Amino acid sequence: MTSPIKDRITEDMKSAMRAKDAARLGTIRLLLAALKQKEVDERVVLDDTMVIAIVDKLIKQRKDSISQFSAAGRTDLADKETAELAVLEAYLPARLSAEQVAAEVAAIVAELGAAGPGDMGKVMGAVKTRLAGKADMGLVSAAVKQALSK
Repeated sequence: MTSPIKDRITEDMKSAMRAKDAARLGTIRLLLAALKQKEVDERVVLDDTMVIAIVDKLIKQRKDSISQFSAAGRTDLADKETAELAVLEAYLPARLSAEQVAAEVAAIVAELGAAGPGDMGKVMGAVKTRLAGKADMGLVSAAVKQALSK
């Protein structure tokens, strides 16, 4: 069984080839290479959750690169990374808002009976499985810290 997101990425690659959109094609090929690498390394067939995790990782890399290039005054490279970021973000499902993340975290904290900062690892483990691909993990981590500090 293949991933519907992976199938969409492959179709987008074909349409980018037909449209001779070199920048988009390069980014999509980079993404497909990362997906293939994961499949080969771990001998698995990727499902949507795994594909989203890889897209998330590539997006995080782009954001880090953009901040580094901007700080160094390399707007040409920052613009290239920004363009790649826009292509990659198209493959993510709709993200939860900060309020939705806080509500989910509060529910998980209540379920686990977590009391303080010492339970952070336990809560983050449960949150990661439930919100993987649905929310920005930086936002989730901040919400967990907020919930556990009350």
